[in-house]
Amino acid sequence: MLTSADFATLLLTFKVASLATIFMLLFGTPLAWWLARTHSKWRGIINAVVALPLVLPPTVLGFYLLILLGKNGVIGEFTTWLGIGTLPFTFTGLVVASVLYSMPFVVQPLQNAFSSIGEQPLEAAATLRASPLDTFFSVVLPLSKSGFLTAIILGFAHTVGEFGVVLMVGGNIPDKTRVVSVQIYNHVEALEYTQAHWLAGGLLAFSFTVLLILYTVLKTQPPSPHA
Repeated sequence: MLTSADFATLLLTFKVASLATIFMLLFGTPLAWWLARTHSKWRGIINAVVALPLVLPPTVLGFYLLILLGKNGVIGEFTTWLGIGTLPFTFTGLVVASVLYSMPFVVQPLQNAFSSIGEQPLEAAATLRASPLDTFFSVVLPLSKSGFLTAIILGFAHTVGEFGVVLMVGGNIPDKTRVVSVQIYNHVEALEYTQAHWLAGGLLAFSFTVLLILYTVLKTQPPSPHA
């Protein structure tokens, strides 16, 4: 059975995933819109940067984030100057790492959804003198609903299942940065296979349900490095 520590890690994990998904939507939506619409020479480079977490080992990304967010890193020096302190081994650092690692699972579905709209609906809105902001909220958002649902589900689910990045940046601090994937590792390391089975089985069922929704209800596919 699940222990109180297991429930605490589940609560923390879903809290991190929820906040990370919100931030990924806030930052990922304008980025995906720009990537879908721009003809800039930087498009390929930005696409590659966004997709890096799909092919990069999580420990590599976690290592460089640890350096950048640390006291001697560029971001770490800036956050220290702001009086926030350094972000590694904090809840905030965990959310930041999760956002960066799961970003392609939000940006790519949105980018594909925006690209599939085409020019005709946007031109029709322009003839009605709709502003770009009005056009986005009244035309683009309704036509991209399935893309947003896919992005939310994939971004949230991928954040829940993270291990390497969150362990490198967040560590293994109870009630602060210890998420469910790290708790499973702890159980296995302590030879507590029954507790590990409960948590791992729950994540397996959760992941299967997410993919079932994507393939049957939304009729879409998870992003790939070639998307």
